[in-house]
Amino acid sequence: MQNSNLKAHIPYDDLREWIAEAERLGEVRVLKGLNWQNDIADAAEAVLRADHGPAVIFDEVPGCPKGHRLIINVFAGKRRNMTLGFPAELDKQELSEACYQSYQKERKLIPHEIVDDGPIFQNVMTGDAVDVTVFPTPIWHAADGGRYIGTGTYTVTQDPDSGWINLGTYRAMIHDKTSVGCLMVPGKHGAIHRDKYFARGEPCPVVMIIGGDPITFFSGCTEIPYGVCEFDIVGGMRGKPVEVVRGKITGLPFPANAEIVLEGYIDPKTRVVEGPFGEWTGYYAGGARPAPVIDIKAIYHRNEPIILGFPPMGAGADELSRYRAIMRSAMLKQDINNAGVPDVTGVWCHEIGSSRLLHGIAIRQRYPGHAKQAGVIASQVGASVYANKYVVVVDDDVDVSNLEELMWAMITRSDPATSIDIIRNARNSPADARLTPEQRSIGDLTTARCIIDACRPFHWRDQFPKVNAPTIEEARRARERFGWMLDPTAREKA
Repeated sequence: MQNSNLKAHIPYDDLREWIAEAERLGEVRVLKGLNWQNDIADAAEAVLRADHGPAVIFDEVPGCPKGHRLIINVFAGKRRNMTLGFPAELDKQELSEACYQSYQKERKLIPHEIVDDGPIFQNVMTGDAVDVTVFPTPIWHAADGGRYIGTGTYTVTQDPDSGWINLGTYRAMIHDKTSVGCLMVPGKHGAIHRDKYFARGEPCPVVMIIGGDPITFFSGCTEIPYGVCEFDIVGGMRGKPVEVVRGKITGLPFPANAEIVLEGYIDPKTRVVEGPFGEWTGYYAGGARPAPVIDIKAIYHRNEPIILGFPPMGAGADELSRYRAIMRSAMLKQDINNAGVPDVTGVWCHEIGSSRLLHGIAIRQRYPGHAKQAGVIASQVGASVYANKYVVVVDDDVDVSNLEELMWAMITRSDPATSIDIIRNARNSPADARLTPEQRSIGDLTTARCIIDACRPFHWRDQFPKVNAPTIEEARRARERFGWMLDPTAREKA
């Protein structure tokens, strides 16, 4: 299938329409009566580590109002392609290429539209009625410091100087009925906005969406360029404006059809101990420490509201890793092309490192130093600069989305003494378990980058031993013809 001929179509405008589409695919399960203390976490552990597991809606959670629900595992199975607007038959690399062609190569922006009302205002809590604990927020990991309502959430902030509206994904732990954490890493766009308010001695206004449609949440956790509003990105992807309403306290915009929205302020002087939380790296690396909080002034929610849950499981075994691999690979390919690197034939940001720690780049070598150029640039551009550690550059006969194939090329075509370069003092994440205690104590969030040239050496590439494996196209043909022998149902499905 030629991805360049595909026309993207996102068939939903909110989370409920997404659920209806997933139900049509037969990929939604409902579990009733599970508690938030440990049952939901056990179910999440079982389902999230399977690439083909169903989306699960938790209903009738003990202690929560009737109809208050939680959904997990949005990005898996056939619904992953539907979520991004493409046919189910595309494999993950084809899906990433389709996203590159449709959403990255020529990014289209359609400004969001302010409307007067929407379903999000069906229920309004203010004053003494504010209570964020009524929603079915689980303990996601046994050693978490609290209930994290903010995993599949995004937060809206506004630059006080330019008026730029930004969406960012920051974890949120419930502290009490009227306050949740909002952990922003230094340098993230929301943190830049917040710090501008703090520099003025003012609280930072925020709204936090706890149950939006998946594509808007995904846009909030993707490296969108500085100064660009994610609502407008989503509008471009959908081909129509995102309809937003203004908060009654801050005036900040949020989708009129969102499920749950918290509105309030982050005070520059208030700090409450937050964490620990089982992070995307698979560790409790960030620990517990004082962090800013949102003082909730209003909560809005639809009738029978739904939390969107995206708990990180570590080792790439969760839906956010799968999503980020698809979209970040497309974005990284665009960034590398924009930097002038020619003949990039494949890019994959591997799930095993939550699409951040390990990137594979395939090129068709054109000149001496081509592999080095591709590797260095791929380690530092916008889509990859945060927390990346390893970039492996290979020839175009390697499927970089296949981890075993990438590692085979690395260990057979590289020389440890001459093929590895180290870049020091690059940007890192506080979730990195390898940060030393000294680095954490002084806020040194940096790490090294390892660039591995696993291409056939350019000057004698024609003399490099011939591989005894089929080409990528030959392997695809073999799977299409005889893959049914490994899956007895494949022939029936074909």
